[in-house]
Amino acid sequence: MRPSVRGLLLDREERLVLFRRTVPGREVYWSVPGGHVEPEDATLEHTLRRELLEELGATVSAVTPLTTVRYPWQDGVKVQHLYGCRLVGMDWALRHGPEVEDAARGRYEVERLPLRRSEITSRHVVPEAVAGYLAEHIGALPRLIPRDGPRSPTGGR
Repeated sequence: MRPSVRGLLLDREERLVLFRRTVPGREVYWSVPGGHVEPEDATLEHTLRRELLEELGATVSAVTPLTTVRYPWQDGVKVQHLYGCRLVGMDWALRHGPEVEDAARGRYEVERLPLRRSEITSRHVVPEAVAGYLAEHIGALPRLIPRDGPRSPTGGR
């Protein structure tokens, strides 16, 4: 099973950027932008930047590894790498891929949420492992995702 990356993306007003997903035959839910690692992706960060460009037309900075979550999925274990990042810009004209081109996949509406736990717990955010991380850490995201780039584990740059 291919791993995925997700971008916990903060805009300039320090709001979390999520998708409100409306899919035919399913209850409305919210998801964090991102997607599967492809064979041509050189690194997990490359995957993240590619997915954010495809889904949002977004360019980002301060890409910071936060955690990895694992949960049962179909007949295996799904692995999702969560990164924090800062939104530099979003250009809808740059969006492409199945999320944009395949109407059967439903609607991907961008919502920007204040960094409050209740904003996560009051919504059906999927997968639950990502929702759990967000509910626990949402208030700390501005501190975990520096404005001027990722920090090394020792605190330097």
